[in-house]
Amino acid sequence: MTASAVRPPRKTLSLPTKLFYGFGTVAFGVKDQGFSYLLLIFYNQVIGLPAHLVGLVIMIAMIFDAISDPLIGQVSDNWRSKWGRRHPFMYAAALPVAITYGLLWNPPELSQTGMFFYLLAVAVMIRTFITLYEIPSTALAAELTTDYDERTKVLSYRYFFAWWGGLTMVLLAFQVFLRPSAEYPVGQLNRDGYVTYGLAAAGIMLFAILVSAIGTHRHIPDLVTPPRRKLTFGQVLKEMAGTLSNRSFLVLIMAGLFNAMAGGLTLSLNLYFNTYFWELSAAEISLFAIGNFISAALAFGLAAPLSKRMGKKGAAQLAKIAAFFIGAAPITLRLLGVFPDNGEPIVVPLLFLQTTLSTGLSITAAILIASMIADVVEDSELKTGRRSEGLFFAAASFVNKAVSGIGIFASSMILLAIAFPQNAQPGQVPDEVIFDLGLFYVPLLGLLYAAAVAFVAFYAITRDKHEASVRQLAAEAGADGIETPGPQ
Repeated sequence: MTASAVRPPRKTLSLPTKLFYGFGTVAFGVKDQGFSYLLLIFYNQVIGLPAHLVGLVIMIAMIFDAISDPLIGQVSDNWRSKWGRRHPFMYAAALPVAITYGLLWNPPELSQTGMFFYLLAVAVMIRTFITLYEIPSTALAAELTTDYDERTKVLSYRYFFAWWGGLTMVLLAFQVFLRPSAEYPVGQLNRDGYVTYGLAAAGIMLFAILVSAIGTHRHIPDLVTPPRRKLTFGQVLKEMAGTLSNRSFLVLIMAGLFNAMAGGLTLSLNLYFNTYFWELSAAEISLFAIGNFISAALAFGLAAPLSKRMGKKGAAQLAKIAAFFIGAAPITLRLLGVFPDNGEPIVVPLLFLQTTLSTGLSITAAILIASMIADVVEDSELKTGRRSEGLFFAAASFVNKAVSGIGIFASSMILLAIAFPQNAQPGQVPDEVIFDLGLFYVPLLGLLYAAAVAFVAFYAITRDKHEASVRQLAAEAGADGIETPGPQ
C-alpha cells in the first residue's frame, strides 16, 4: 500500500477556519437556489421556452457533469503545486462562475431553437465552472479534520452558508428585483428583474469564492500532498473505478441521488405551487424564503447533536422520514378537501410552519449524508492506499446538481403530463389541472424519499469503525516514517 505523504493534521478546527471554509458555499447556494426556484419559471413563463425543453437542457447538461465531475475530482486528488491540491482550482473558478451565471439570466432575443441552444451552452458552462470550485472546496472537509463529529460540524457550516447565501438572493429577487410594475403586474414574470438579479448574484458568487479560498489558504502547508506517480489513462480509469466501488460509498450515492431528486422536485415546483396551487402573492412567497433561513439554522443546530446521539445513519433516516410527512401534509389535506381554502388567514401561517420544519429536516439529512461520505475516505484509503476526497465529493457534487437536473426534468414532465398552460395567470388555471399537480407530486415525492431512506440502511461505517480506521492509518503512517502533525 502507498501511504499518503501527510496525514490530515487536525481533529478540531478554529471558528475562523470553519467560517471561511463554509462561506465559499454561498456561491453554490446562489446557483443552486437560482436553478431550483427561478430557472424553470423564467425560461418557461417569461422567455417562452416550453417546460419540457428546459428540462431537456438540464438533463443534457448533467451528461457533461457526469464526465467533468469525476475528472476534476481525480485531477484534484493528484494535483501537486505550491498552493496544494485544492486551492489552484478554487481560485481559477471564481471569475468564470460569475460571468456565466450573469449570462444565464440575460439571454438575447432568439428563436425557440436558438434559445434552446443558448440555454444549453450557458448551463453546461456554469455547471462545469461551479464544479471546478465546489469539488476541491468540498474535499477540504475530509482533509482539515479526521474526527467523526467535527466533520459533521464543519459540513454544517458549509450547508448553513449555502442555504443562507442562496436564500438571501431568492429573498432579494422577490423583494427587490422581481417587484410588480406597470409592464409586469405579476412580479414573478418581470423579465427586467431577472437581468438585474443575475448581475447581483454573479458579483456575490465571485466575492464568496475568493473570500473562502483566501481565508483557508494558510492551511495549505498542513494538507495532504500526494506522492509523485506516472499513470497511464487506463490506470487512472482503473483506479477511479476501484475507488468508487466502495460499498458504503455506493449506497450513499444512491441515497443521495434520490434525496437530491426529491429536493429538486420540491424546489423547482415550489413556485408553481405557491403561485397557482395556493395563489399566494410575491410578498407572501417571500415569507417562506425567510422561513428557510430558520430551516438552515435549525439544521445547523440539529445535525451534530443528532449524529453524536444516534450515529449519522440513524439520524439521517429519521430526518428524511419526518421531512416527507411534514412536507406533504398540506397538499395531501387539500386534495382530500380538508385544508382551509385559499385566502383564509390561517393558510399562510400553516404553510410557513410546514415549509420551515420540512426544509430544516431535509437539510439536516443532507449534512449527515455528506459527513458520511467524508468518513468513507479513510475506509477507502485502507483498501486502496489512496486518499480520494476529491473523487468521492465529485460524485457527491454530481448528486447535488441533480437538485437542479433530474428534479427540474421530473417537474417539467409533470407540467407536460397535466397540460399546465404557458403564460398562465393565478386563479385562471383549470381546477382539474391544479388538482392533478398535487396528485402527481405527492406520490412521486414519497417514492423518492422512501428509496433514499432504504439505501442509507446499507451504510456500514459506524463511529467505532471510523475511529479504528483512523488509528490504523496513523499507525501505518508512523511505520512508514511519515510525520503526523498533532491536533492544533
